[in-house]
Amino acid sequence: MFAGTGSDVGKSIVAAAFCRIFRQDGYAPAPFKAQNMALNSYATPEGLEIGRAQAVQAEAAGIPCHTDMNPLLLKPQSDHTSQVVLHGKPIGNKDAYDYWRRGTSDIDFRKEVCNAFNRLALRYNPIVMEGAGSIAEINLKDRDLVNMSMARHAQAAVILVADIDRGGVFASVYGSIALQTPEDKQLIKGILINKFRGDLRLFDEGRRMLEEICGVPVFGVIPYYKDIHIEEEDSVALAKKSFMMQQGKVNVAVIMLQHLSNYTDFDALEQDPRIHLFYTNNVEDIRQADIIILPGTKSTLHDLYELRHNGCAQAIIRAHRDGASVLGICGGYQMMGAEVLDPERVEGDIDRLPGLGLLPVTTTMNGEKITRQVACQYGTGYEIHMGQTTPLGEAKASPLLHLSDGREDGYLLDDKCMGTYVHGILDNADFVEFLLRPFAQKMTGDVKPFDYQAFKEEQYNRLADHVRKHVDIDRIYQILQAP
Repeated sequence: MFAGTGSDVGKSIVAAAFCRIFRQDGYAPAPFKAQNMALNSYATPEGLEIGRAQAVQAEAAGIPCHTDMNPLLLKPQSDHTSQVVLHGKPIGNKDAYDYWRRGTSDIDFRKEVCNAFNRLALRYNPIVMEGAGSIAEINLKDRDLVNMSMARHAQAAVILVADIDRGGVFASVYGSIALQTPEDKQLIKGILINKFRGDLRLFDEGRRMLEEICGVPVFGVIPYYKDIHIEEEDSVALAKKSFMMQQGKVNVAVIMLQHLSNYTDFDALEQDPRIHLFYTNNVEDIRQADIIILPGTKSTLHDLYELRHNGCAQAIIRAHRDGASVLGICGGYQMMGAEVLDPERVEGDIDRLPGLGLLPVTTTMNGEKITRQVACQYGTGYEIHMGQTTPLGEAKASPLLHLSDGREDGYLLDDKCMGTYVHGILDNADFVEFLLRPFAQKMTGDVKPFDYQAFKEEQYNRLADHVRKHVDIDRIYQILQAP
């Protein structure tokens, strides 16, 4: 288990690295995170929902993702409530206090996640487990499902990951270990220092001191990197994205929604050398973009209200009128229609809002959540959404995608105005070519189609090489083989 001194210390990326390392070394690894909290999710081949990080880790391991890799997913809906997804299916919304402290559910979540681990461990070896946040949240220890309680169940060798870039690494590592029970301390076999900047030799003395005060060996110090690109799950990743436009490329503006979800939809575009992708809710930036993308959202009606309130809705309509392309994905597709209806108040207190009116469709929210992987004329993707979108009034169906099971998806008004429910559609080179075609004259330099799948494989291998170089892999194997 890769546990952490806090959130965003790099646990998910380190776990992905070891999924690839173990695969390269001839093993059959699989990722596991008992409980995840994220808006960025993914649909398994069975049409069930898990956290995106475990899907990425499964890809690094070279295996299909499965709900047993992330049996419990919490999708925040506000500061206080989350949708609870168990074994890939939503089972309702929970108040944070009820979930963490009162334990009022009639479902034994601990039993459910442990059983999922047991099933996974029968199929794969080793299991690369990931903790959540800090392992030292002692006020929540009795309700812990994902950190040391899960490590005890699995009898996992725990490696503590700390982020030296944020400062306070000695205190965070020492405190995280000191606050454990004697039983849990015995499970912590090593420490990884992550995101180190500068000359590694400068930390030699720090490494010795850390081992001395903690009584736990440091297995490696992993340097900070900027040239390896792995899809990230946490929304803090958006802070690193670009917000400026560039000349000589197709400028793609992703509208920054308050409840933006599944932003990994745009990772392929971000790496395409012909494209400059940026996130914005600035009306002037929107006006200058070549392509505007309305992304997915956990709250379509609330974010649509904000777009109309902050002037972005009008800016998008005006930019399209002046020649920009507009693509809506999932909730963004719903917003592009004439109206969004929520008569059952599935999302909240708003029962109807006019949309942007760019597509002749109407959307009605309902309580049924659709999750499935799909294939179409451009390639593959997946659906995770609530609500049904249909042509408005006398408008004829004009599907954007023709799915392999005979269904149709989305709406194509023309080659500069379209929407779809399919996440991951931009990972397919053929669809990207279709999207870029109206702007071919703007591209300079390398204009060849971009192979995102080959790019991702290269990145997993580069990540594995980077970690191998700076971590004592032999010691990792020694603790895995210990009785």
